Amino acid sequence: QVQLVESGGGLVQPGGSLRLSCAASGTLIGIYTMDWYRQAPGKQRELVATITGGSSTVYAESMKGRFTISRDNAKNMLYLQMNSLKPEDSAVYYCKLRIPGRNDYWGQGTQVTVSS
Repeated sequence: QVQLVESGGGLVQPGGSLRLSCAASGTLIGIYTMDWYRQAPGKQRELVATITGGSSTVYAESMKGRFTISRDNAKNMLYLQMNSLKPEDSAVYYCKLRIPGRNDYWGQGTQVTVSS
């Protein structure tokens, strides 16, 4: 019954910003580590950022200083603030929830296109 639904993607110009959201249902996310991944056409899915249950964060090198992962446990939501977007950031962005002893859970993704 666990579901993750991403939203907030769209078309943005280089240098612009987007805020992605991931709404979780079927479980409370508060104590769990969550991630954002992205996948561009023809490329491998890559880790963008991680946030632990204690709100420690880790970013992929190319995203450091531009992206911010955050969570609102009261709302059961995960966010990704993306600034200074580049064309190479264009991808489908997915949120991920890992529950120890169980499968990882993935959303269906939201498309981000950075283009003039």
